[in-house]
Amino acid sequence: MSEIPVHPRPRRLSDWINPMEARKVHSLIDKVYQRKNLEVAWERVRANRGSGGVDGISVADFAEEADQHLDRLQAELRAQTYQPQPVRQVSIPKVGKPGEFRNLGIPSIYDRVCQQALLNRLEPIFEPVFDEANFGYRRGRSTHDALRKIWKEIEGGREWIVDADLKDFFGSVDHDKLLTLVAQRIADGRVLGLIKAMLKAGSFGKGRLFPSERGTPQGGVISPLLANIYMHRYIRAFRKYGLDEKCGAVLINYADDFVVLCRRNARQVLDVTRRWMERIGLSLNEDKTCLRNARCESFDFLGYTFGPMYSPRTGGRYNGASPSKKAIKRIKESIRARLRPGNQAPWTEVAAALNRTLRGWANYFCYGSLAKVRSHVDQHVYDRVRHFLRRRHKVAGRGYRQFPEQLVFGELGVVSTQRLSRLPLAHASV
Repeated sequence: MSEIPVHPRPRRLSDWINPMEARKVHSLIDKVYQRKNLEVAWERVRANRGSGGVDGISVADFAEEADQHLDRLQAELRAQTYQPQPVRQVSIPKVGKPGEFRNLGIPSIYDRVCQQALLNRLEPIFEPVFDEANFGYRRGRSTHDALRKIWKEIEGGREWIVDADLKDFFGSVDHDKLLTLVAQRIADGRVLGLIKAMLKAGSFGKGRLFPSERGTPQGGVISPLLANIYMHRYIRAFRKYGLDEKCGAVLINYADDFVVLCRRNARQVLDVTRRWMERIGLSLNEDKTCLRNARCESFDFLGYTFGPMYSPRTGGRYNGASPSKKAIKRIKESIRARLRPGNQAPWTEVAAALNRTLRGWANYFCYGSLAKVRSHVDQHVYDRVRHFLRRRHKVAGRGYRQFPEQLVFGELGVVSTQRLSRLPLAHASV
């Protein structure tokens, strides 16, 4: 009889790595281009849908010859001949800021599959290193977890808020510093070269090619992980300097957004944060960065507004959270887009698309003080649907009699956000 073999260390790569950064991964590229990993990456890219890149190939086009594309990608990664294409530059207007735009970089489907395959291998390596203050794009963590944490800390007495805003984070990341941070865990030069090639691919827009000297494209599959790696340097300094003990401070970070809730010395936290950001090549937007007291001032984070609110039922004030003005404006714009003039789709399709938008918005904004906001959104939905149907059926007047609320939210099948499930933020577990 033979003994059962004993493995002295966990067999999974992510378990083998020491969370205290004592070990590195020396051979990883072969696991990136492993056929099964490429297939999983492609399925995730297909599930996320999205538009194509500069090569004009859509998700549907890629699916028709997926096996050939994956074979080519595997061969290029193995032979180190893979070269990412420039990302397609798209400008989207900023909500509430007429004339201002945010640049998105959309990689091709082929490059998105490669990024996803790389992400599949990098994520479990860096996940054990990330701090509990980091909530952005991590498995098992969500925006709602960050929001609940904020609520808990405010209720616990951390009412001084460092409301900080980074200036053009995704366009300011220093490539060399980022690669140095990645190299602290990854010793495979081929993987580091692959990441560098992705960062240096450039962007194409307005008929010309723009080089990428700094930054990581906002819209790339791997960009959220790279953002977490870069922000981890600030979080480590936050812990090392002991701001949590000196100032009773709690840091909550979500990708490039963060707030610090303090019991005292919030000015010191802000000054130290400003210096640390400059050291890693980032800067605070001074026009939007300030100190606030949550008991008497409001602040926005992840689409919510936290701060004092008025209760018409009791006539008093209380600390609460509700969807921000930007979030309300955004859902109104989405509703108008679904019910735009000239939309000739059958009503069942129009209603289904509208309901998906409303449910998605209501599922995210499901905590805090919602009654007034949801009533306002429902009224806007009713007004836009009524105008849409009045135009379609050429009804004279404003259409109140022909299309009453009971009909719109009943027989016509439009969902009411007031009737969708919601939870008060204070009752949510942290």
